[in-house]
Amino acid sequence: MANIKSAKKRILVNRTKAERNKAIKSGVKTAIKKVRTAIEANDKEAAKAALIAATSEIDKAASKGVYHKNTASRKVSRLSKAVSQLA
Repeated sequence: MANIKSAKKRILVNRTKAERNKAIKSGVKTAIKKVRTAIEANDKEAAKAALIAATSEIDKAASKGVYHKNTASRKVSRLSKAVSQLA
């Protein structure tokens, strides 16, 4: 355990940020899962709606620094491609 005041603060701050990042990543994963579920069900309209919501979640995560912008772009691109390939 840390003895120095600044080290104790860093532990607390890091824990807080980790919890925030975990919550944001969990939200992104849930949004992506909804898109994948709609794709597997061959429901193009639901997939498009879920894609819009997922894109928004991913962009928010990237703007908050949880995901690198290229990672966010890759995730959105792969989801968009999967939705557009639906019959």
